[in-house]
Amino acid sequence: MGRKKGVAEFEESPPDDFDPSNPYKDPVAMLEMREHVVREKWIDIEKAKILREKLKWCYRIEGVNHLQKCRHLVRQYLDSTRGIGWGKDQRPPSLHGLNLEGMGDDCTLFSID
Repeated sequence: MGRKKGVAEFEESPPDDFDPSNPYKDPVAMLEMREHVVREKWIDIEKAKILREKLKWCYRIEGVNHLQKCRHLVRQYLDSTRGIGWGKDQRPPSLHGLNLEGMGDDCTLFSID
């Protein structure tokens, strides 16, 4: 047998010998861990892109009823985009989303006139 065409050959799990308390102890494991983290981030980003395309189509198909009919896709898309950016890893998850606390009760995201 040979290798299957179109199938990437790489280890999908993080390296076993990586020590987070001392990452510079094993430079090879550190680079493998970095590659693993980057690969997982790209997978999350591509999943969010697919959900965004589904959401666009839902908006186009449903027209004026998109607020009710596409709500589940909006929630999935927002959940998939929280914390996957390249600079947000050190921030707590509460800071990734939209913060409406302290803005008052009259604050609305959308106004329908």
